Amino acid sequence: MFKALMLDKQDDRTVASIQSIDEARLPSSGDGGGDVLVRIEFSTLNYKDGLAITGKAPVVRTWPMVPGIDFAGVVETSSNPDYKPGDKVVLNGWGAGETHWGGLAQKARVPGDHLIALPANITTRQAMAIGTAGYTAMLCVQALEKHGVSAKDGDVLVTGANGGVGSFAVAILAKRGFRVIASTGRPEEAARLRELGAADIVERATLSEPGKPLQKERWAAAVDCVGSHTLANVCASLRYGGAVAACGLAQGMDLPASVAPFILRGVALLGVDSVYVPRERRIAAWKAIADEVPVATIESVATTVALADAPEAAARLLRGEVKGRVIVDVNA
Repeated sequence: MFKALMLDKQDDRTVASIQSIDEARLPSSGDGGGDVLVRIEFSTLNYKDGLAITGKAPVVRTWPMVPGIDFAGVVETSSNPDYKPGDKVVLNGWGAGETHWGGLAQKARVPGDHLIALPANITTRQAMAIGTAGYTAMLCVQALEKHGVSAKDGDVLVTGANGGVGSFAVAILAKRGFRVIASTGRPEEAARLRELGAADIVERATLSEPGKPLQKERWAAAVDCVGSHTLANVCASLRYGGAVAACGLAQGMDLPASVAPFILRGVALLGVDSVYVPRERRIAAWKAIADEVPVATIESVATTVALADAPEAAARLLRGEVKGRVIVDVNA
């Protein structure tokens, strides 16, 4: 038996409860399970997890569901040749917590292809201080650099800079020598963003309202975690040949934009997915994180909650009351 946070549907409401689950109930390979049984040590709370746990959006596709799109732990048993008992592993995405049971539990059975070996200099707790947020931020930076963006091109804007992805993007870009401009609606967090490496701060309101289809050229590139009018304004104010890596929808899924920036300035909109990224790119992203991100610093400012406290923490996360990352100790 093991503990898990279980989501059930009752009268069109999502009900979350801590349950003791028989290991035999873990999904088989035909149900989204796999060939590796992992003893989870830590999970985390992302915005998507908050939506799933509170039922604010239809994240969960099958019921009942163990939420949690991330986990880190130790292999308990494996029939996959790539893993053996005792290996430390991390999982991000692949439908965990959406189409099959996820990481807010003490155990998970998953396909080995969904896992990667944790870099040796990162602990399982640190991996969840990073989580999908840090991993997605690295994918965004790598996408911009693959497109040809370099530090000499000019300022790089990060929207939603106080969020998980935004904070990591600021830190990674600054570490790579970019001059970073952070957009936030929380001016009281300006000092923290500067500590992460932001050279200047932009008030969120200047980007979040409807704007002209083509605006003054300001940014060489951007990482957008917000979507909607913010992303439209970012595209409209990119310099000629600039690019934006878009990975979030905190403001909305819509994009009320014009084709003008794309056909008159040659700007590029680079979509960044973190859920189904091929394994080779995942390994490269986590290796870069291990080499560049000040993991101990990130861990030191993270909040740790017990599994039973995850639903309340998820609600606070959606209300914007959480600073930094939330680690879930599933064994506490």
